[in-house]
Amino acid sequence: MLKLVLPKGSLERATLELFEAADLAVVRSSDVDYKASIADPRIAEVRILRPQEIPRYVASGLFDLGVTGRDWIEETASEVVSLGELRYSKATARPIRMVLAVAQSSPWESVQDLPSEGLVVQTEYTELTRRFLEKHGVHAEVQLSYGATEAKVPDIADAVVEITETGRALRQAGLKVIAEILTSYTELIANPVSHEDPEKRHAMRQIHTLLAGVLEARGKVLVKLNVAQADLDRVIGLLPAMKAPTVSKLFGEDAYAVETVVEKTEINVLIPALRDAGASDIIELPLSKIVH
Repeated sequence: MLKLVLPKGSLERATLELFEAADLAVVRSSDVDYKASIADPRIAEVRILRPQEIPRYVASGLFDLGVTGRDWIEETASEVVSLGELRYSKATARPIRMVLAVAQSSPWESVQDLPSEGLVVQTEYTELTRRFLEKHGVHAEVQLSYGATEAKVPDIADAVVEITETGRALRQAGLKVIAEILTSYTELIANPVSHEDPEKRHAMRQIHTLLAGVLEARGKVLVKLNVAQADLDRVIGLLPAMKAPTVSKLFGEDAYAVETVVEKTEINVLIPALRDAGASDIIELPLSKIVH
């Protein structure tokens, strides 16, 4: 039914892991094969291509559904339908930031400080950069960079526009950020015509539900415990919950079973505190998906 395109390159591994966790495992003959398949009746074809190309391919109808970054959607000005953010990346769950950076020794501290003419800027994102600078009255020579962009200041360029998650590489290259152009998460995007088809739209939403459920469950665990009625309020008071803990009476006892979802980072403090408050039979369970 759906033709799907996934990103090759820095996002490739994290994307394939996400799809596998969503029970949509991508199968291909080798790690360098551009063609793949998913054993799911909703997905007829899978390709793995550069994320820079994906927005245009989805917009043109070559594919019904794709995964790419907001940065490339904006750079290519592609008309696509966003089904939602998929908050993961190659290294962290943080968004990437597209920033304008100059040498640490530069007197420029903001985009307003830049000269209106004569500036040379290197970047992979030529169209976005040009639009951003022109919006601020800066008519620069924007040059396409094929990599190692942060190394080109000050000998080759006066400034660069680059993406970063932490800013560490820019700082190591002796650069400082003077403006943020865009914050970008990975997104699930759809062709507008395909999205108008009720059957395809339903399939798209189901796939998004599976992917989003995996991301929602990451970093969370299910905690189950038993507690006597006399200690119930004290135990409930310790439990952070997505909505409210589930509490049910134990058969034949003056006690309750309690379960809730908590952040994995809190569990080392929470379990001993629950035990001190009177909880017993405490179980911590991993989660695969959470679907609201």
